[in-house]
Amino acid sequence: MSNQANFAFDDAGLQSTNLGRLTAWNPALWPIDPSWAPVVDGFLASPTGQKLAQFVAQRLAEGAVIYPSHPLRALELTPLPSVKVVILGQDPYHGPNQAHGLAFSVRHGNRIPPSLRNIFKEIDRAATEAGPASDPSSGRRSGSLEAWAQQGVLLLNTCMTVEDGAPGSHAKQGWEALTDALIQAVAAAAEPVVFMLWGAHAQAKRELIKGEHLVLTANHPSPLSANRPPQPFMGCGHFVAANAWLQAHGHQAIKWSGAA
Repeated sequence: MSNQANFAFDDAGLQSTNLGRLTAWNPALWPIDPSWAPVVDGFLASPTGQKLAQFVAQRLAEGAVIYPSHPLRALELTPLPSVKVVILGQDPYHGPNQAHGLAFSVRHGNRIPPSLRNIFKEIDRAATEAGPASDPSSGRRSGSLEAWAQQGVLLLNTCMTVEDGAPGSHAKQGWEALTDALIQAVAAAAEPVVFMLWGAHAQAKRELIKGEHLVLTANHPSPLSANRPPQPFMGCGHFVAANAWLQAHGHQAIKWSGAA
């Protein structure tokens, strides 16, 4: 990681001079906690990892704008032994200066996206037990979820790069193989954890989760599905359930309001 000093990073670990863009395929510049290294190194050396590297490098050479600048940021902030909760996202955000390698999270200073706004509303609803809360974005300083990651919430996107304005543009290029391996590594760890699977895309990973874990499912928090049956996200109670389960297993509860 010695080359990292050649870049200017802000407090979110992103290159502050390039609007959060990926400028080269160079995993040596993407620091991760050593506990993840066997999984990540194995993937990068595999044919699937090498094919992904070639794809991303080619798209960059063709002038594609790709986000984020640190695709593996979640693996830097949340070591494998520290994982208490796994929240699965899909793509990174596909606008400038938004994505920073944590599912559902945006860099400091960005407007809170609709799905994250609903996540905050559900946290506030559960905290107040007084029905749907008012829009919490006005009272929150940031949509960055780094505080969650630092408490042991693995915010994992199943596809870790995306092109500007093109959601799904890097799907089925190889990232999913790494994501699956990471989920399996967490599931195989000694300590049981909570998996929050929101929407069909995340729930498709259910079969990878073996062991005595708590698996919570609901619709995706997107405004298109958050209130729809069969499992509305709004009112799901996942954040309360996760903390109750963690405390019952001798772990400290997550301070979900710490995202502010």
